Amino acid sequence: MGYFRPEIEAIAGYTPGEQPQGGKFIKLNTNENPYPASPKVAEAIRQRLDQGLEKYPDPVGTAFRMRAADVLGVEPDWILCGNGSDDILTILTRAFVGAGQWLRLPTPSYILYKTLAEIQGADSEEIRFNDDWTLPQSFGTASNHLKLAFLPNPNSPSGTVVPKQQLREIAESLPCPILIDEAYADFADDNCIDLVRENEKIMVARTLSKSYALAGLRFGFVVAQPQMIEQLMKVKDSYNCDALSLAGALAAIDDQKWVAENKAKVVATRGRMTGRLREMGFTVPDSQSNFVWATRPNVKLKPVYEFLKQNHVLIRYMQYPGITEGIRISVGTDGQTDVCLDLIEQFLQQNP
Repeated sequence: MGYFRPEIEAIAGYTPGEQPQGGKFIKLNTNENPYPASPKVAEAIRQRLDQGLEKYPDPVGTAFRMRAADVLGVEPDWILCGNGSDDILTILTRAFVGAGQWLRLPTPSYILYKTLAEIQGADSEEIRFNDDWTLPQSFGTASNHLKLAFLPNPNSPSGTVVPKQQLREIAESLPCPILIDEAYADFADDNCIDLVRENEKIMVARTLSKSYALAGLRFGFVVAQPQMIEQLMKVKDSYNCDALSLAGALAAIDDQKWVAENKAKVVATRGRMTGRLREMGFTVPDSQSNFVWATRPNVKLKPVYEFLKQNHVLIRYMQYPGITEGIRISVGTDGQTDVCLDLIEQFLQQNP
């Protein structure tokens, strides 16, 4: 055609996980929360609908920023809202990285990072995790072309975390900002919000898709020092969060009792899933997320994925260059998890 920028025609584009539109599936492939969101969310959205939608929403989400600031222990001007954390990632990439410059990311990790760099006409510098999912110190190496680093923590697909002291050292040695993507941090033992206070180069992104069970609502935010937020505000769309998502997000973050109870259920099931997979002979790193990563060198895993799909259970099969193939399984309800694990055990018994 010749109409599009060469960078757009060259990229493959981001491919989301399967979203079946027909039939009844147990979905354990996209790390969604298996439980309904706080009932306060639906009530808040209904109330907002009653007020009408003819006016534009608050362009900066003032009410949400104020409540989130209380929860996180920062000031409201340390927070910028987005249409999901993917919107936050896009805003940051547009703000910091120009054509021909570098964006650094670890691999294997969230593949959208690389796509965002390609859209900008930028180069993505990929630093491979060590075989035990620790992060090489080279991730903090300075470079004149480097303008931004993305680091998911906990990481996907492994569910593992980089220690805070190492993150602190990396940020100090980098010549550019680093975004710590904490999409799954509410399922972890710790988070990096306090690092944002220490160093203006450190930013933390969060989403309500996972721990708040609101993947269908599309709401995320970034925490950064106010001088950084001030500049990022210039890049976001004028009204990037609609009135209904703002109302639902405020109700969700206000219900921290629900979040704590949900985390307890997910973490308990995650531990049981990890133990049983290890009993079946899988290698499973200790996960700090709402999913587990399982490998088994002597068993081809794509047939496992296909067998589960035939039985209406979706998980994620992944294979990266030079890395052992694996399956990523989201934590479901206890019943969903048991169905999945029983099918895996059945497959292994039929294919010794």
